[in-house]
Amino acid sequence: MSSRHLVDPEVAPLLDLWPTTTLTAETLPLARGRAIPLPPFETAGVALERRDVPGPEGAPDITLHIYRPESAAGPLPAIYHIHGGGYVLGAAKDMEGVHRGLVRELGCAIVSVDYRLAPETVFPGAIEDCYAGLGWLFGEAGALGIDATRIGVMGESAGGGLAAALALLARDRAEFGLAFQLLIYPMIDDRTCTAADPNPHVGEFIWNVSNNRFGWSALLGHEPGINGVSHYAAAARATDLTGLPPAFISTGSLDLFLEEDMEYARRLLRAGVPTEFHVFPGGFHGYDVMPDARVSKATRNASLAALRRFLHG
Repeated sequence: MSSRHLVDPEVAPLLDLWPTTTLTAETLPLARGRAIPLPPFETAGVALERRDVPGPEGAPDITLHIYRPESAAGPLPAIYHIHGGGYVLGAAKDMEGVHRGLVRELGCAIVSVDYRLAPETVFPGAIEDCYAGLGWLFGEAGALGIDATRIGVMGESAGGGLAAALALLARDRAEFGLAFQLLIYPMIDDRTCTAADPNPHVGEFIWNVSNNRFGWSALLGHEPGINGVSHYAAAARATDLTGLPPAFISTGSLDLFLEEDMEYARRLLRAGVPTEFHVFPGGFHGYDVMPDARVSKATRNASLAALRRFLHG
């Protein structure tokens, strides 16, 4: 059944601008060349530096995109950002407009990581890339003018999945402490691909069941939903969520990840992790890129409020 009648009318035009396409090994190169319909952005007032830093042992260097206010006094709080793309698409540069806006709005630094994509690199390549970049950020925080006590992780979709997994990995390795995790419609559970009773009203647009199976299979190197998948690949697989940093999670009511995100928020709360959770009615995957829609503004405002609290207290 179609869920089109449930889509918020103000974000519905995005479905024509950004039509759903089916990802396969054959269509992936074309999809990687497809531009996300983001609005123009202002560059003034924000400096961008790109640094190649050591990757995981035995792996290539990784590139970090470091954004800072051009005029800033004192050590800055920082967001370590991980881009989305179903684990198979995307790049840090795609989010430049969003990052510059957040730096201006929040008076913080943003460090965005280019991790290796699947299927060329399977788990644990991407999460280890993200961890290596985060470790470098903590190690260089003083030289960068960043307050190491106020560094958190943020990501959307697969980037949110990597951010959630990174919070688990950082907790378990105990080399540094994260201040927060901000997860926007995170892709965190490979078992959604094999759900016995899937929600009939989610996942019709932008990122559907077929694409989800392709993304997870590419990342894992095997079919999703089987036993033994690491929680550093699919954060929802973690059995112990205690000791994680405070969390903010938001998703749309029509997003394929709705129920896995709801369940993760519930389990975080039961584990004693301070957690704020939002479901925005009529939102499909990626709906919040529509700049003027009220539901998009509400989504971005909720995230901004959480980031202000996390970064500045």
